[in-house]
Amino acid sequence: MPELPEVETTCRGIAPFVVGKTVRKVTVRRHDLRLPIPRNFPQLLTGKRCLGLERRAKYLLLRFAHGHVLGHLGMSGSLRVVSEQEPWRKHEHFALGLAHKRELRYHDPRRFGLWIWTTEPPEHHTLLRKLGPEPLQDHFTAEAFYQGTRKRTRSLKEHLMDPHVVVGVGNIYAAESLFLAGLRPGRRASALTRHGSQVLVQQVKEVLAAAIQQGGTTLRDFAGADGTPGYFAQHLWVYDRAGKPCRRCGTAIRQKVLGQRSSYYCPSCQK
Repeated sequence: MPELPEVETTCRGIAPFVVGKTVRKVTVRRHDLRLPIPRNFPQLLTGKRCLGLERRAKYLLLRFAHGHVLGHLGMSGSLRVVSEQEPWRKHEHFALGLAHKRELRYHDPRRFGLWIWTTEPPEHHTLLRKLGPEPLQDHFTAEAFYQGTRKRTRSLKEHLMDPHVVVGVGNIYAAESLFLAGLRPGRRASALTRHGSQVLVQQVKEVLAAAIQQGGTTLRDFAGADGTPGYFAQHLWVYDRAGKPCRRCGTAIRQKVLGQRSSYYCPSCQK
């Protein structure tokens, strides 16, 4: 699934083609995504100017004077800006016609994404209102994270991946951050010390910032706004490296399942 850096990379990539531009037309080839694309999307958006584009967690928000388009890439979705003359791909379901005969097209083989319309403030929408702070903003602090782990019996990795605690720290970046902080993913969250929280929060910020700078992580289904994959996977320490030697100490990387997700760690470097 595209994680926060992939969505942020996409947001930054498409912004110059979308923000300040008037939607010339809307094409919907399939409405049946995770939530159906509204049937009146063409009427809502055609002739309207996009006033802004931002990311909240893994959601994209396209702002118009009369409401917002709320989008999510799902497990396999991607966006690309192409000439309107370019043939449609098999799994491209939705497009906004923009200036200079360009189109913003949404590609999603599994159809787990969504593109919906809301007239309420986005932060009040049911999909967004209970989300935790953004990891790269000042509201995500070591002390707040530490306090949230008190009396928590679940694993530290599961706590870190809870979007009510902090948004956007998915499986890949949780594994990498925990490795760099020297913390095992399966340790009980309540066992985290204040110092450990400081180190972990700092590593989360650094890992995500580095991934965004490098264009997101290369996943089978992910591509940036220009259709090219990200490059952060070249620098992964533990994720998806079970049985391979740790890049730091040479010990074989181990794998275990936590919260129904595969977790990777070095038994020597992480305690």
